[in-house]
Amino acid sequence: MEKAFEGSRRFYEEDVRGMIRELFPKYEKRIAVGLVGEGSDCFGYDDVLSKDHDYGTGVCLWITEEDFAKIGSPLSIAYNELLDKKGIVLSERLRARRGVMTINGFYGNILGAPCDAESGNLSDDDWLRFDKTCLATAVNGEVFRDDLDIFSAFRRLLLAYYPDRPWRIRIAEEMHAYSAALQVNYARCMVRRDIVAADLCRLRGMEAAMQLFFLLKRIPAPYYKWTYHALRKIRGGERLAPLLEMLSKSRTDMGAWKSWNYDADRLNLNDATVLLSERIAAILLELLRENGLSRGMDPYLERYVNEVLDGRRTIP
Repeated sequence: MEKAFEGSRRFYEEDVRGMIRELFPKYEKRIAVGLVGEGSDCFGYDDVLSKDHDYGTGVCLWITEEDFAKIGSPLSIAYNELLDKKGIVLSERLRARRGVMTINGFYGNILGAPCDAESGNLSDDDWLRFDKTCLATAVNGEVFRDDLDIFSAFRRLLLAYYPDRPWRIRIAEEMHAYSAALQVNYARCMVRRDIVAADLCRLRGMEAAMQLFFLLKRIPAPYYKWTYHALRKIRGGERLAPLLEMLSKSRTDMGAWKSWNYDADRLNLNDATVLLSERIAAILLELLRENGLSRGMDPYLERYVNEVLDGRRTIP
């Protein structure tokens, strides 16, 4: 099966490039073209199941605000006419994800916050305003042509990853989320015999663990549906992935809590979820130490939040 990405690249090379050269010769070197953004095809993850929704051939054409005011409408018309001429039928949502757009508009829509990508500047606060789940979506895929290098320059800025302060804040957020869900509230829920809440704790903890892994590897995490898929392919992921899989398959064991009196300082290691949570936390703590963010040995991650945020050493 030909990947959708390969078909879109061929569409650019055989059709879109010629259309731009013929109809917009003065702007040929000002129009960036590629396939980046929402959709499994942009990550290279599309398969036979992907064909049932938002699947098809298309490219993105990114232009500056100034150029959009001059040729945005005629360029969009020409692009859509080319799709019709080639017999390419796309859903409305996929058409909105492809085609002509401004550089600022593309990045702002993906990242969930307005940004002046044309200026190439990002403050720490800008980084923290962005939708943390969409950073990978903004830098996936491939740019086929970009003579102006405005779109690609901002892309490189995002690929360079979080500056130190936002990076530490994001790590601290996920550390807290993991500890709260799996190292504190899961046990409380089990003692209360609240199985639904306990399952939610397990799922939230798993998500936080994967986000932490990507943060500590300085790699943008993809859309939640693909996070585990991507994690398995990253160096170090082979240690964490089996534990996450076991945790996802574990079931609430009320028998393990039958005679258990809650004590915040004691772990009920008779429960497989608790045991797996501590093993996962130990791997994450090892990554924290490798990044110079902690010197601790106790896998209770909440203990090191302040150390991560301001460098203050925590007692191991």
